[in-house]
Parts: sequence; structure tokens; C-alpha cells
Amino acid sequence: MKEIAEVTAVEGNRVTVTTELKTACSGCAQVSNCGAGILSKVFADRNAQFTVVTEQAFRPGERVQLEVPDTAVTRFALLLYGLPILMLLLIAVLLENTGTLTEGFIILLSFAGFALTFWGLKRWFRKRDIQVNAMVKLETSAEVQHSNP
Repeated sequence: MKEIAEVTAVEGNRVTVTTELKTACSGCAQVSNCGAGILSKVFADRNAQFTVVTEQAFRPGERVQLEVPDTAVTRFALLLYGLPILMLLLIAVLLENTGTLTEGFIILLSFAGFALTFWGLKRWFRKRDIQVNAMVKLETSAEVQHSNP
């Protein structure tokens, strides 16, 4: 996965870059007729900021290309989306088999487990930021520099 970003700060070998978050809807022909496309326009002004450790020299304002291996993106996406759903189903099945709780309480506890899984993953990802940032590669290319206005 590749993305164009702008260097916003440089402190030693730590480079902070900012990139505009895009949605898949921006490339679709039905963007003006689709509910998801309309919502993506509402939240279009979102930026992501990353700090990457690199030995390369960059200057603030320089446009660079961020690259993250596709396998890492796939693995994290499966973890982020799959684990909470798996926990929801697992808790529901386990509580249903006890036979002592009402259906409403089982649903409530299942969704609580779902939410707690997201919260746990958020904390886990924060602790892994160093490893995730190590996967991100920064590079300048002639194409990136020519597209800079």
C-alpha cells in the first residue's frame, strides 16, 4: 500500500509526515448518488500523522511516498475486524449454553465483550506503534517531487 504524504517535522532521525485520509468512494462513478459517497464527503477533511524513524534526510514541506507491506495491512485488518466479531459470537454461544441468563442479558454481555475487544486492541496497537512504524518506509521519488505544486 502506497500513499503520498508531506513532511511536517524532522527531529534527528524521526520524520513526522501528514497524509490526507481518503475513502474508496472518491474513485467511484456513483459517488454523488450513493449514501456512503455522500458521507465520505462530510468526513473528507481528515488527516493522519505518522512519525517514522529513518536514516534518510528529509526537509519539512517535502512530499514523500509512504509504503506499508500489503501483508501487514491485511493482517492488521483481519485482526481489527475479525477478532471483535469472533468474541461477540463466542461470548453469545458460551452464555447461551449456560441456560441461566435471559436472551437480552446475553445480547448485552456479548456487545460489551465486543466493545472491550476493540478497547483492548486499541491499547495493544498503541504498544506496538514502534513495530508498526518500523514497517513504514519513506522514499522520495521523481514522480512525487514533480506532482508537488
